[in-house]
Amino acid sequence: MKNFRRFATPLLVLLLAVFLQNGVQYLETVPENLQRFLERSGAVLFIVAIAWGAIAFIRISKLRMLAKYDISQADNLHSRKLYTQYNVLEKIVVFIIIIIAIGFTLMLFEGVRNIGVSLFASAGIAGLIIGLAAQKALGTILAGFQIAITQPIRLDDVVIVENEWGWIEEINLTYVVVRIWDKRRLVIPTTYFLERPFQNWTRTSADILGTVFIYTDYTAPLEPIRKELTRLLESSPHWDKKVNVLQVTDAKEHTLEIRALMSAESSPKAWDLRVYIREKLIEFIQREHPQCLPKTRVALHPESKN
Repeated sequence: MKNFRRFATPLLVLLLAVFLQNGVQYLETVPENLQRFLERSGAVLFIVAIAWGAIAFIRISKLRMLAKYDISQADNLHSRKLYTQYNVLEKIVVFIIIIIAIGFTLMLFEGVRNIGVSLFASAGIAGLIIGLAAQKALGTILAGFQIAITQPIRLDDVVIVENEWGWIEEINLTYVVVRIWDKRRLVIPTTYFLERPFQNWTRTSADILGTVFIYTDYTAPLEPIRKELTRLLESSPHWDKKVNVLQVTDAKEHTLEIRALMSAESSPKAWDLRVYIREKLIEFIQREHPQCLPKTRVALHPESKN
């Protein structure tokens, strides 16, 4: 019932338009000039009411379709696909309806109609001028349409754009809003996601691997550190119990590079898990094996006797 209230105002405007077009002529007290003005106003309101009603119908249909899907769930890839497609396609259709309504409205006025005829008479020059002027705008709109179909990004995707990490918050015809992790908003043209490389961490799934690098002395015992990593992961609610690996990934001149690899259901959980594991592994080495912290060795040779 709430959705059908969207039709109330367009319906009232439509009834007013019908009255102005057909009922004013029966009012004898109204001057002829005012009658023509009211009839013209009725024609404009008729176009507005039809366009308004069409937009309301499109939005109600979208809400009814998307009501079956919950984007707040953890495994929401299919829902995010549909939300992205319906939202972007809705904006495209609404944009087309508004342009058509404006065109029909302008054609009601004699002066504008004459200008239109003149433009069609010189369609070659006019088309070239309009095409050059609207090239970038049309390209941006077409990019929004292409994003809706091919979906390199979706609503709530985790992306890295311009060295910023955040979530796709809005996808519009001409721009995309990225919600940065510190609550800033990054506004980017839609063409950016078709012309330049970017990272999408949730393109096929939300789960992600996290890494933590620890640097120790060559004397560090690896097996106790590996057991401690397992204990820490099992005690953390952010771990999804899929990946648990500790490896020596490099042997530098003075230190060993130890990498802890773990998995989580989403990038925010992976971030919290990495921070937790890094802190606790450092505390473990400080407490249990302080002699294994990175150190620089200096060998002193006694001076040779003369």
